[in-house]
Amino acid sequence: MSVREKEAALLIEHETNEHLRREEAAARLREIADELARQNEISFVRGGITHTVKVPDDITFEFEVEIGEDGSEIELSLKWS
Repeated sequence: MSVREKEAALLIEHETNEHLRREEAAARLREIADELARQNEISFVRGGITHTVKVPDDITFEFEVEIGEDGSEIELSLKWS
């Protein structure tokens, strides 16, 4: 599948980048985890419209840590088909 075909197949993508204190980031992760556990879905607002993504019972969870000289990062990913 070409890049153009992949982009055409993608219905919506939402990415948020915020500068937070560590404690604020932990609170945001708890909010996401609570929403997922209680409602089996995640919601976000884009362009004034609330979008809801239903998450199935079985998913792939990825946890990645990168440590470098110029900075480090932790990535969490939930995937399903």
